[in-house]
This record gives sequence, C-alpha cells and structure tokens, in this order.
Amino acid sequence: MKLLITGGAGFIGSTLCRYLVQQVGCEVINLDKLTYAADLRSLAVLEGNPAYRFVQGDILDAQLVASILREFQPQGIINLAAETHVDRSIEGATSFIQTNILGTFNLLQQARAFWDGLSKDDKSEFRFLHVSTDEVFGSLGQTGYFEETSRYAPTSPYSASKASSDHLVQAWYHTFGLPTLISNCSNNYGPYQFPEKLIPLMIIKGMQDQPLPVYGDGQQIRDWLHVQDHVEALYRIFTKGRIGQSYLVGGHNEQSNLSIVRAICERLDHYRPEGSASKQALIQFVQDRPGHDRRYAVNASLIAHDLGWKPRLNFTEGLAATIDWYISNQDWWQPLIDKSYDGRRLGLITG
Repeated sequence: MKLLITGGAGFIGSTLCRYLVQQVGCEVINLDKLTYAADLRSLAVLEGNPAYRFVQGDILDAQLVASILREFQPQGIINLAAETHVDRSIEGATSFIQTNILGTFNLLQQARAFWDGLSKDDKSEFRFLHVSTDEVFGSLGQTGYFEETSRYAPTSPYSASKASSDHLVQAWYHTFGLPTLISNCSNNYGPYQFPEKLIPLMIIKGMQDQPLPVYGDGQQIRDWLHVQDHVEALYRIFTKGRIGQSYLVGGHNEQSNLSIVRAICERLDHYRPEGSASKQALIQFVQDRPGHDRRYAVNASLIAHDLGWKPRLNFTEGLAATIDWYISNQDWWQPLIDKSYDGRRLGLITG
C-alpha cells in the first residue's frame, strides 16, 4: 500500500510513519512543511529505507500536492498537517486558519481531482483520512462523554479551526462523493512530543528543577491516549472504517492536569539525589488559560465494536516509560529548547 502522510514530521505523524513503514510494510511519502514543532530526527530510523520518502512542502501548495499525487499514485491520504497548540492559537490565530482550514481545503481539492481520474477499481480503494481532535466538541460537565454525534462547540481558535476542517471533509464526502473518514482523538502522550505540551514540558522543567506551572486549580480533566495506540487506531480506521464515518479514539484514562503533574513528580523523585526535596515542591498554580475547557472525555465504543480496536497500553506504565524516554534522550529535546521553544508561557491576554 502506498500512502501520502501530511504532517509526518510532527509528533503523531512521525510515529505513524515509523509504524506504517516498519511494522505494517507500507510505502510512505511524507509531506511536511517543517514548522517549529516538526523534527526529522524523529524519523532518522527511516533514512535510506526505500519504502520511505520525505518531501518538504506546504499543504497549501496546490501544484506540489498535485504533483506528488500524480507521481506517487497513493491508495490514500492521511492528513495530520495542522497547527495544534491552543496557547499559540490564542497568541496568533492566523497560521491556524491558513493550515488547518485552507490547507485542508486544498488537500481535499487535490485529492478529489486525483480521485476523479482513477479507474473504477482504484477509486474504490482510495481513502482520505482526516485526523482531528475531541476539542471540536467543546467542554463537558462532570459526567457524560463525547459521541460521534455530539454537537460541535469549539471554544478556542485552535479547536474552531479544526472543527472547520472537519466540516469541509464531511462536505466533500456528501457533495462530491470523496471517500473520506475522520478521527477525533483525545490527548496524546509519548516519546518525541514537542516540549510545549503538558507532559514533556513538566518532565523537562522538573528535570531542570524549574517551577512547574499548573493552570488555574489544575482540575481540568483530559482523556490520555498513548501515541502508539493512536497510530494503530488510525491504520485500523483507514483500512477498515466505514466511508463517511467519524470515529472517536480515546485511551479510557481520564486524569486531571494536576494529577498528571504529580505523577510526573513522583517518577522524577526516583532519580533525585538522596536528601533533596521532592519535585512536588516545584508545583506553582498560575493564571488559567483564557476559555480553558474543563473536561474532555470520549466514548470510543464505536471503533471498538465496529473495528475491533482498543488501547493496549496501561497509562501508569506508559507515562513512566515516557518520562524515562525524556530522561534518556536529552540530546533530542535540548536543541528544541535552545532554538524553538524556551518554555515561556504563551497565550495570555494582557490587553
């Protein structure tokens, strides 16, 4: 199987590329703009592999996307190219509108043109999987879960841009017949995640004995999904999913932000010098994010029932392994701290 992966140098995208090439045996062409959050070092194990090819470019570049599709003749596209950090979307929404909305629109346009030119048999095999987020549904109360039929109610520039892209994908299926699928996942964690996200940020700051900033009261709840489980779900959706359907993908691991930070501190304490203070002392409560959603949780029963997928990784063990990976791989994340992200707070409204 030949697949075009967009955004394949990011956290989830690079994990997907490694999985598809090394474990599934697919041929992959990876199109990535290489923004601040992308890193080709996450794909070093694929260098020289004849089943893998990287192209630097923007999904907004219609001519480039069309030429890749024409030359590579993929059986499908999995779109992970996106701006994803809520704090950055508050500080500057333009790139989110351009990439998440206009970029998805361009991909759909080029995919439709390519698909229209395929033979009947090749048309029936082609798929366009759009990777989205549970944040498009807004915030939950203390009980209940998001369903595939939940009303869209985005509250941040980021989630609004992803909601918009989801609607475009659905429209291209209903209006033009393009064989699309959508996945809406919960919060991901694991190795190679850019250090602005909660788990790697807290690990790195804790390792360096810096304050651990917790937004508000820290009781915002998220469902945490290991990235390896996520990419296996994406492949299952792509190959077995019902055309036109969206699937929620979750880890069945609801945790408050504060409980996550405390768990990281407990793990880091195993490595601290004898007699030194616990990392818990580094926790500081800071001004909350504007419009911070209180709780996300997804009902992932549809993908379990229809496609036979369930998360395999235990959260406690997965988090411990992730912490240990960051401890052992400072040579991966330190250059990102030095060049791309210095750990400062983003997304505060000051005026």
